[in-house]
Amino acid sequence: MGLFKKKVKTLYAFTDGQSIPIEDVPDDVFTTKMMGDGIAIIPSSGEIYAPCDGEISMVMEHSLHALGIINEDGMELLLHIGLDTVELMGEGFCAHVKKGDYVHKGDLLVTYDATLVKEKGYKDTTMLIVVDPKNHQLVSYHTNKEMHKGTSELLTYK
Repeated sequence: MGLFKKKVKTLYAFTDGQSIPIEDVPDDVFTTKMMGDGIAIIPSSGEIYAPCDGEISMVMEHSLHALGIINEDGMELLLHIGLDTVELMGEGFCAHVKKGDYVHKGDLLVTYDATLVKEKGYKDTTMLIVVDPKNHQLVSYHTNKEMHKGTSELLTYK
């Protein structure tokens, strides 16, 4: 019997902007990886896109600041828009998907008013958290790079 090597797969940039290590996000919930490992992007626009194909598993109903995706490999992902933006209770946010929708890499998920978020004193740094990697392991984190939605490799796993 031969050894089968797992193919390396990619999660792509979910917005345009600058990628940073999860450890550099100014919030202990993320830096301590309490919810899971991941990566963040400081967005240059108020648009969040699907980092992969998958099913929307959750959209935070009242605040619209977070949503979940289960990708084709069964990994549970969380996109969390901004820090403490839950306090805005959805003001300036618009979800373009709902629970149960199937999305493809690059599909628009959420838009938000980046100016309003910043004027209200919040950061819009957005995190991609691997809540449950299933039997996969994160291989590389493409941090401190300029990201382009849908085309830049953000995280790879096998």
